[in-house]
Amino acid sequence: MTNIGNSPLDVYPLCLGTNPFGWTADELVSHSILDEYTGAGGNFLDTADIYANWVPGNSGGESEEIIGSWLAKKNRDELVVATKVGRMKGRTGLSTDSVNTGVEASLKRLGTDYIDLYYAHEPDPNTPLEESVAVFAELQKSGKIREIGLSNFNGNQVSEWIEEADRQGVPRPVALQPHYNLVWRQSFEGSLQFAAEEYDLGVMPYWSLGAGLLTGKYRSAEEISGSRAATLEAHANPRAFEVVNALAEIAGELNVEPASVAIAWLLTKPVVTAPIASASRADQVPALLEGVSVSLSDQEILRLDELSEGLGGAD
Repeated sequence: MTNIGNSPLDVYPLCLGTNPFGWTADELVSHSILDEYTGAGGNFLDTADIYANWVPGNSGGESEEIIGSWLAKKNRDELVVATKVGRMKGRTGLSTDSVNTGVEASLKRLGTDYIDLYYAHEPDPNTPLEESVAVFAELQKSGKIREIGLSNFNGNQVSEWIEEADRQGVPRPVALQPHYNLVWRQSFEGSLQFAAEEYDLGVMPYWSLGAGLLTGKYRSAEEISGSRAATLEAHANPRAFEVVNALAEIAGELNVEPASVAIAWLLTKPVVTAPIASASRADQVPALLEGVSVSLSDQEILRLDELSEGLGGAD
């Protein structure tokens, strides 16, 4: 287990992403995924109020509801549940009303009276920062949330939030959730990473497996298809496939899955607390968990570092 930043939240170093719940995994399958993950010692779940509103017929909150029906049969205090606010259709942004309405809806769907880690899902340019900081602080003071996190913020935006929190004399965020993986590095490894280090933020990278590219399933752009095609294509380019091939070679030598090596690579970065990875079936979970125990040699790390240098977005 490891702590998120300087907070008391003690988590397994692999966070289970639950965006497939209500999308590619129905309630029964989702519960089996949760059982597989927690049965192996995992305790850290990541969701958002909008999951899975992109599915025809869904309105958002489906993932939280599925987690809630499972949590009802478990010891809530043994789990660390993270969710997010700010992107729900009809209630976007981080205004006082949006955040207060959002947290109450999430608490109801999750069937709990507190959220361990509550993220601002993205910056809100239309709400004064002092208002957003104040409403999150009030939720923390009330006990409805334990800790605050920031998702999809850049380095300057992280610093601005923390400076405003200090000005108000309220707790700082403890967590950062950036887009970061072996084929998407540039947007994190700069001012955002510096901010995480400077402010002692726990880092939980999303799309740790490059939306599935780093599972090794796809070896060329022509092979990409399915429900994640658009996201996969954003990660895919000739250099990215060179990384995938190297990943597969290293995985073969270690007798593990490429996904395990991709997670292990992230965990070699001191700033990373717990990569977020998801599964659509319970039998996909062991490869994710194995990433925690895989030990990469200095030579293997260097090879992956050099092949993936500069990939993925701009700082």
